[in-house]
Amino acid sequence: MTIPLVAGVDGSEASLEAVDWAADEAVRHGVPLHLLHAAPRDHEVSDVIAHASERAVKGAPTVRLSSEVLHDDAASALVDKGRNAFALVLGSRGLGDLAGMLLGSVSLAVAARADCPVVVVRGAAEHRNSRFNTVVVGVEEGEGSGTAVQFALREAQVRRCRLVAVHAWSAPLGALTTPQAPSWYALEAHRRSPAQVLDDALRTSQEQYPDARVGRRVINGPARQALLEAASEADLLVVGARRRQGHLGLQLGLTNHALLHHAPCPIAVVPRI
Repeated sequence: MTIPLVAGVDGSEASLEAVDWAADEAVRHGVPLHLLHAAPRDHEVSDVIAHASERAVKGAPTVRLSSEVLHDDAASALVDKGRNAFALVLGSRGLGDLAGMLLGSVSLAVAARADCPVVVVRGAAEHRNSRFNTVVVGVEEGEGSGTAVQFALREAQVRRCRLVAVHAWSAPLGALTTPQAPSWYALEAHRRSPAQVLDDALRTSQEQYPDARVGRRVINGPARQALLEAASEADLLVVGARRRQGHLGLQLGLTNHALLHHAPCPIAVVPRI
C-alpha cells in the first residue's frame, strides 16, 4: 500500500492554499492525498472537510483522495499521522492564529516534531504554482544534509526543473589581511572547501536521480540571507532539520526557524536521520 501525502485542513484560506499545493504534489509523485482535520468534539467539521475535498478535486481531478476527522489536538494528530506519511503539508497560518503572525503555532510545532518531511505552503501564487521551475536546497557541512538533498533531488526530477544547491560559509578571522579587507588568495583557499562540501553532499544522492539538473552556489555570508535570496526565485525551498530538545525554535535551529517565518515560497523541512 502506498503511503499518502497528508494535508492538514482547518477551513482557513492558508490551509486551502496548502490543499491546492498538496493535490498537485500528490499527482506529481503518484501517491494518494489524505486530508486531515483535527478539532474538539463540539466543533463543526463537515463543511471544512467537504470544502477542502471539493477544492482538491477541482484543482487536480486525477488525485486519489481520502479524508478523516479526528477529535484531537491538531499538532499531535498531524505528528502521529506523519509516522506513516509521504510528507505532511500545512498552511502557514490557521484560523486560530493572530493576523499579525508570520507562521501559525500548529505549523511550527509539527515542523519541529514530525518524523517525515513537513511542507509549509507560503508565499505568493507564483511561488505556490511552480512558475520559477526551480527548487533550492540548503546544504551544511558534514553528513546532516543528506536527507534534505535526496528530497530536493527527487522533487527536481519529478518536476523536471533545476535544483540549486546552496552552501553559505563565513571567512575565518585568519583570512583577513587588514581589519577592512580579506586577502583574495586566502578567501579563494577557503572557498575551495565550501565548494567541496556541495560536491560531497550531492555526489551519492545525485546518482539516484540522474535526470535532475543541478546547479551549485557557494555564498560567503549568513545561511539565512543566502537561502532567502535564492528562494526569491524558487518554487520550493528544502532544508534539513535536527531534532533538538527545548523550545520549538531551538528544536528546528535558528536558521530554519527564521526561514519558516520569512521564506517567500513553500518550504520543506526534512528530518535528518
